[in-house]
Amino acid sequence: MHDDDTPSDQAARLEALESRLAHQEHWLDTLDQAIATQERRLMQLERLNALMQQKLREQQQALQEADATTPGPEDEVPPHY
Repeated sequence: MHDDDTPSDQAARLEALESRLAHQEHWLDTLDQAIATQERRLMQLERLNALMQQKLREQQQALQEADATTPGPEDEVPPHY
């Protein structure tokens, strides 16, 4: 503060600072909420990704097992005329 500030100037400056502080606090709260929402969504997506990977592994294993039990062309008996 300056020595030549009047009490009304000081009050106006204090009010401006309080207004800026309130705005910054509101902005931080908004950012905190956004980050919390994104973190929850990220956790959901990670769980979904893990489930999808597990399903893909199961399907791949089922296909490999089916291929192992399905007779190949070399196992087929040629048609008789």
